[in-house]
Amino acid sequence: MKEVLFLAHRIPHPPDRGDRMRSWHLLRHLGRHAKVHLAAFTELDSDHEQVPPMRAAMREALGEVHLERRIQEPGKWIMSALLRQESLVNAAYRSAAMQAFVDRILAERPIETIVAFSFQMAQYVRAGPRFVMDFCDVDSAKFASYAKTDRGKHWLVNLHEAIRVRSLEKRIARRADLSLFITEAETALFRARAGRIDADIRALPNGIDLDFYDPAAPIPPLDRALPGPLLVFTGQMSYRPNIEAVAAFAAQVLPLVRRSCPQVQFAIVGRDPAADVKALGELPGVIVTGEVPDVRPWLTAASVVVAPLAIARGVQNKVLEAMAMGRPVVATPAAFSGIEAEPGRDLLVAEEPDEQAEAILALLGDPARAAALGEAARRRMIEGYSWDAQLAPLAEMAGLAA
Repeated sequence: MKEVLFLAHRIPHPPDRGDRMRSWHLLRHLGRHAKVHLAAFTELDSDHEQVPPMRAAMREALGEVHLERRIQEPGKWIMSALLRQESLVNAAYRSAAMQAFVDRILAERPIETIVAFSFQMAQYVRAGPRFVMDFCDVDSAKFASYAKTDRGKHWLVNLHEAIRVRSLEKRIARRADLSLFITEAETALFRARAGRIDADIRALPNGIDLDFYDPAAPIPPLDRALPGPLLVFTGQMSYRPNIEAVAAFAAQVLPLVRRSCPQVQFAIVGRDPAADVKALGELPGVIVTGEVPDVRPWLTAASVVVAPLAIARGVQNKVLEAMAMGRPVVATPAAFSGIEAEPGRDLLVAEEPDEQAEAILALLGDPARAAALGEAARRRMIEGYSWDAQLAPLAEMAGLAA
């Protein structure tokens, strides 16, 4: 049996956030073709409890597992980054113990392919096996976007990361046998930013678990009564683009909607809400849930799911999940980017606050149209967004095809 080493900046399980959804499905798919050894960083002591369910799902396909707590003391890696003149993020994930595990596995096992998930894991790759780098998104472009809007020390930090990560991404792509991004748009953006580069760069899109995100599945009802129509946003609420999106929506769009429909509620559903997000819960009509055991009751209860992001990299899983659940979605162009669907048929796309409010009110005022939009969204997900369909090229990409 062929063997693969999979390196991830965050343990892939449970698949309850965008990066873990992708890394978990990559890991499982690779396990259909090879024994996969996993090396990943953790953020919580309880993350080690995820090894048994991973083994239960992958059985003998999951080989050795090395989990390591990432350094939580910024002073240690900030100084390292400054001395090495490198990315702060890259330095934050440097570990002698992780490198020792990787070196031992490569020495003891017949590893044919190394798959690194997220650019900071490329530092552990040694020459020899086929090297597949899954960048997911162009992170240097994300930092550059932050630098354009930040002031003071945050501007300087993000400018530093934009420059350092861009240089690092180019070096990694030259070393890798294959570099992957989630969308063709991100792939094109990377090529444009990298200039003339001799590298194999391709897109490998995300999918959606159509059995889990199924409106016909047994889903518990929402645990509260609501006075009127519900607008829902889902996501990791410590993530800056999500924070900025809900803050702007609550300040600029929701008041326009409530002017015509005063009973409308806006639920912000997701773990680790930042202080700025928690404060939004004091506004009229805004609900901040924090972490919930299952987002599907909120999606099921939603009259409209909104994705008002100004900055978005890759594909927004929150949009795919809502569409798979058959919900009408109103998304900004940034949140819609990379999704193969037809605006007006499968979802509505609106950018300016007044345009978003108009689209939402149109759906609230026409339940038949909202239902038809949700049904079309579900059909589109079934047609082309299963994980099996999206990851079908992976075995060949990883050099594991028979």
